[in-house]
Amino acid sequence: MKIFGLAGWKGSGKTTLVVRLLPELISRGYSVSTLKHAHHDFDIDKPGKDSFEHRHAGATEVMVTSARRWALMHENRDAPEPGVAEITAHMSPVDLLLIEGFKHHAHPKLEIHRPSTGHALLCRDDRHIVAVASDAPLPDVALPVLDLNDFCAIADFIAAHLNLDQGRAHGAA
Repeated sequence: MKIFGLAGWKGSGKTTLVVRLLPELISRGYSVSTLKHAHHDFDIDKPGKDSFEHRHAGATEVMVTSARRWALMHENRDAPEPGVAEITAHMSPVDLLLIEGFKHHAHPKLEIHRPSTGHALLCRDDRHIVAVASDAPLPDVALPVLDLNDFCAIADFIAAHLNLDQGRAHGAA
């Protein structure tokens, strides 16, 4: 399973780009999954629901399933947050796993950068960033700079960088 990340400061447009990249990559015949890192205490469950009550009562894992989908909720309790390798081991194999967040993990990443936000470029301190997508020219960046709004060119870059067409086992040929 090939892994490629999208990293950037909050509000840079990572999620918007993922949502635009997914249909483009899938239309090319790749099977694609996503992994989203949250920096806060999040919950996909609601108080009063049976699954919430199971977790609240102490279950380590609760799986909810229906004819349309299933979800596995795992409580870390006092254990440290699992890393990318441990989390991805729970996922089904696909051609491409797009990771939003986990910007300090050692996988190839595209930095999403908007100079107007005033944030520093991450690529200056992260050798795993292989290109930058921006909504403005970045003449002082030595890496490839892609137009943030050209999601087809970004999909081309990801596919070429990961050599996705070689040995594709899970998507359409």
